[in-house]
Amino acid sequence: MNPSPLFIALISETFPPEINGVANTLGRLVDGLRARGHRLQLVRPRQSADHGRKSDEQLLLTRGWPLPGYPGLQWGQSALHKLLRHWQRQPPDVLYIATEGPLGLSALRAARRLRIPVVSGFHTNFQQYTGHYGIGLLTRALTNYLRWFHNRSRLTLVPSASQQIELQRRGFERLELLGRGVDGQLFHPAKRSAELRRAWGLGEDGIAVLHVGRLAAEKNLGLLAQSFRALQAAHPQRTLKLILVGDGPQRVGLQQQLPDALFCGLQRGEALAAHYASGDLFLFPSLSETFGNVLLEALASGLGVVAFDQAAAAQHIRHGHNGALAGATDAHGFIEAARWLLEEPESLRRVRLNARQHAARQGWAAIVEQFEQHLRSALAPALELPAGRTQP
Repeated sequence: MNPSPLFIALISETFPPEINGVANTLGRLVDGLRARGHRLQLVRPRQSADHGRKSDEQLLLTRGWPLPGYPGLQWGQSALHKLLRHWQRQPPDVLYIATEGPLGLSALRAARRLRIPVVSGFHTNFQQYTGHYGIGLLTRALTNYLRWFHNRSRLTLVPSASQQIELQRRGFERLELLGRGVDGQLFHPAKRSAELRRAWGLGEDGIAVLHVGRLAAEKNLGLLAQSFRALQAAHPQRTLKLILVGDGPQRVGLQQQLPDALFCGLQRGEALAAHYASGDLFLFPSLSETFGNVLLEALASGLGVVAFDQAAAAQHIRHGHNGALAGATDAHGFIEAARWLLEEPESLRRVRLNARQHAARQGWAAIVEQFEQHLRSALAPALELPAGRTQP
């Protein structure tokens, strides 16, 4: 007998059509849960596309503020009274809070008042970002707040084992793994485009060195530029082109720093898939990811991926088999890993083939099923906690 469907409220500051890893993940989870027969209510700030749109049973819109440094994104305002009013009439079975801002905090408080179980997700390393934006003194305070927030949910879902270990060291409790999937039909080597490569100035023998992601300080893009120059110096006889897909506050500076690189801006859907598949080498120098969805997309597209041995890369890459890894923070090792992949054409061909074979097994269906199981587990009676500590 199948378990009865759930009424699930999902609270997030970001959601498709916005382009970022959190929005992509949540969109996949919502679509998957609805396909499994569950009733979903999405609670999020208004987006630019919501002009004139009203809230309904499936979508509860709130006010927001522009998020500094993230054009188009909204930082949700507190909506405690609105949420209490809606959920008193029709309480969800369980809440999933994906972001910890004022909107997420008001949802947590409303749930505690109404005794609705809460599952939270740790999607973004905000406490690491503060140092990149000149507010490093806030790092400890932000970590304390995030720990306080997540420890008041029934459980917190984290995307990688390395993230789980790091948070456990910092006093986060009741952590469970929920990985990420990839659309292996969309992101596929068959989407490779000779026409696009010609537009990049590359023939079949040329090497497209690709980076996909936000062009921002926390992405460690100085190492991207350094690595590409090292590849050019090591292979002066080969035609190499650096291709950057994405946008962000560092774009202008990078364009000045890398005048020969191609900046393709934001890409979506089939166009994004074609950009991936038309590349050869994928450099992912970020050290601030909780997971890094783009890494799985690159593997699924059959690219030779170079990354640090953490987050998604630690879970999905075996060095020398389906990618190349460097020790965390080892910039020299990162550059050497990229050089190694270009040393022998046969090594790169083998790694790219293995990358696709591995990623083809990482679909979203199993992730959605696991997510549903975590949400159902939150419905069980609350566990006994030390004095003064209660779960919502």
